[in-house]
Amino acid sequence: MIDLVAAALVVLGSLLMLLAAIGVLRLPDVYVRLQASTKAASLGAGCLLVALILEFGDLAVGVRAVLAITFVFLTVPVSGHLIGRAAYLTGVPLWEGTAIDELRSHSASVDAAAAAPVDAESASEADDSVADDGELDRDARTGADGADGSARPA
Repeated sequence: MIDLVAAALVVLGSLLMLLAAIGVLRLPDVYVRLQASTKAASLGAGCLLVALILEFGDLAVGVRAVLAITFVFLTVPVSGHLIGRAAYLTGVPLWEGTAIDELRSHSASVDAAAAAPVDAESASEADDSVADDGELDRDARTGADGADGSARPA
């Protein structure tokens, strides 16, 4: 009975891996390909590793397979997210059939904040605002004088 369940898991895992491969080849853009490859491939690998546990029935093999499953399930979604984010930030175009771009408004606000000029006076005021609280007073760190020996204006 265990052999039949293991065989069914091997077939299911192999079909999921095949589906992931077909998805990578046939789907229209990098974002949809990532979804197909990460979900189907991780589930396929999980099915194959569970079949391995059932077939061998050894504790050492089981522990290694559980660690491999954990590793796959933790790293595949993160790497897929990072690849998708890198593709979006570098300007890889979306498929024409994409209905909603939820990151468009977010990326525009991030780009605007990054492009905003910072003048020296506002940066100096931001630096001195910490000193006004008394926690990181520049005079207390360098003495009454500035680092170059000149008196610092109040």
